Amino acid sequence: MSGPSGRIDAVLVCGGQWHDFDYARLQLLSALADYEHVRTRVFENYDCLEAIDSADMLITYTCNVVPDPGQQQALIDFVGRGGRWLALHGTNSAIEPTAPGSPSKYVTPRSMGELPAVIGSQFLGHPPIAPYLVEIADPDHPFVADVEPFEVTDELYISELHPPIQVLAHTRFVGASTGFEEGHTSVDEPRPVLYLKDHGDGTVCYFTLGHCRGRFDVQDLGIDDLGKVDRGSWVVPQFDTILARCLEWAITGLISPELA
Repeated sequence: MSGPSGRIDAVLVCGGQWHDFDYARLQLLSALADYEHVRTRVFENYDCLEAIDSADMLITYTCNVVPDPGQQQALIDFVGRGGRWLALHGTNSAIEPTAPGSPSKYVTPRSMGELPAVIGSQFLGHPPIAPYLVEIADPDHPFVADVEPFEVTDELYISELHPPIQVLAHTRFVGASTGFEEGHTSVDEPRPVLYLKDHGDGTVCYFTLGHCRGRFDVQDLGIDDLGKVDRGSWVVPQFDTILARCLEWAITGLISPELA
């Protein structure tokens, strides 16, 4: 899909709520800078239809950034025509506060139309942030080859799945997604952490890890200063390895032998 000069046009959408998007944006742009043939345009939301329409690849790191119907269709069309979409962390989230008096703080409305069926999932909730084990579901796949199970302290996403998806890494969880109306589970089954979802001529690679939070990122929740920063999985070597491989694929459609 690259132009005749070999240039790759990339779009990075990075923004939303409750996360340190400055940090995530810097990490992703720094990684993209290693590829001299990639030209990247950066946006905080999906109000960039012209850029998406002409892009070869799309990277999204968002939380509660819900595309409107026209933007939803543009994203669906992007994948359908052969686009490669690396969707990170909260890309699949739509979150609203509940009514006063509700036992939960948040609901996760189905407000993204047909998009969850294209990206493979929609966020329902997560338990309190705590360490958990990520296991490799498909050790022969180049994205996770030679990566041993590893521990992260991150948001563990319970999502409504839209199969078929090819799960490459997963975790397990039984319990409550505290504060959310949905996302509670009593069934011990794998919860996807990394998967591929094909649609039309294109593919979505969804990686749920990547939580990060700065001192001032939850002021809308009444906390002026957390007094610390949280880098979550970004400081875990295995996360860095897998992310680098996913990014290589998003740019080239291939995996270099040295990354496999």
